[in-house]
Amino acid sequence: MQKTSITIQTNQHMHLVDITSKVQNLVTQAGISEGICYLFNPHTTAGLTINEGADPDVRTDIIKGFKEFVPIDYPFKHMEGNSPSHIMASLMGASLTLLITETKLQLGTWQAIYFCEFDGPRTRSVQFRIVASQN
Repeated sequence: MQKTSITIQTNQHMHLVDITSKVQNLVTQAGISEGICYLFNPHTTAGLTINEGADPDVRTDIIKGFKEFVPIDYPFKHMEGNSPSHIMASLMGASLTLLITETKLQLGTWQAIYFCEFDGPRTRSVQFRIVASQN
């Protein structure tokens, strides 16, 4: 059976995990020269995004910004107490579509792919599909 997901272990309550090399390895293993890589996050308190990968402070700043934007101590009604995590996940989104050219993900010079944990630490998964272009 062909692998269709990757596992991510998060170790903090809120954390952006760089998964770029994992996704690139999947593309390389698939042997697809030209195509599309779809990523889907099946979790309601985590997201996916593409952002700067060169400076790790960007990840910290994104989390700090979310904490300012989404009030952690607001009296939300959701009884599990993780409504801010649901809101942050909705803002990030659950899927990404990436182009593949010459077996490489087409990312900008400074771009990286992040799994965005907002309710950790947890063991998570990201589903993927790699599809070859029809010529």
